[in-house]
Amino acid sequence: MGDDVTRLKAQILHYGATLDRGQGYNPTSGDQYKGKMDAAIAKVDELVARSTGAVADPAKLEGRWELVFSSVPHGIFRSSPFFLAIEEAYRRVGTPEKASLFFKLHELQTCSWGASKIGRVSQTVDVANKMLYSEFDTQLFSLTVIPVLGWFKLLPTFGGCVVTASKLDVQDASLELEVDYTTAKPVEGLSGLGEWIWKVKVPVGAVWKLLPWNKGNAPTASVACKYLDDDFRVVQDAGGEYFCYARPV
Repeated sequence: MGDDVTRLKAQILHYGATLDRGQGYNPTSGDQYKGKMDAAIAKVDELVARSTGAVADPAKLEGRWELVFSSVPHGIFRSSPFFLAIEEAYRRVGTPEKASLFFKLHELQTCSWGASKIGRVSQTVDVANKMLYSEFDTQLFSLTVIPVLGWFKLLPTFGGCVVTASKLDVQDASLELEVDYTTAKPVEGLSGLGEWIWKVKVPVGAVWKLLPWNKGNAPTASVACKYLDDDFRVVQDAGGEYFCYARPV
């Protein structure tokens, strides 16, 4: 069984690399790489089938994890608890299809014409303090050039790391999350908007409850822990999409 698990994890890592963690397959653009995505999901299913589906030892969650593969369409940014909470809010009112439309429109708005590019995506779990910190690096205007007419960049590349802090409650087979705040921090080698931006902390949890359509509900989300060992973790969101994480090398 050990050899089978090692093989499956290696195959998932392979698909994650060739599909750019899953965002290489984009149904908005077309069905190219759909076969690879289906094969990758099948491998994750096989790995999950070898798990008890429970977090027997929450201490195994402790520390940093990096996203290596996701089956989710329309952006790996959806691994953030902020976007998971948006999805669950739509599901709460019985309109899950609107969540899919929201994510598709968000992707088109932020990623078209090279306006934005997602880099490293990671999570840091602090079991003792019951917190989960989700991070994703974003580059803005990384591909803004005029093809054929010239190769100079119209706008400079800048960006940073978006951090979402969430309260964490580890259940038997799930991670219960409540978004607390969102902030940003610099990424080495990438220009930012200025020192002021790193000091901004948006109280998402408090603001969310004030929005009339949320009816006082907190920004919560739940992901099922489908597989967990010392260096690999698989969770599944409410829509059935996988997020696979590995320990940083």
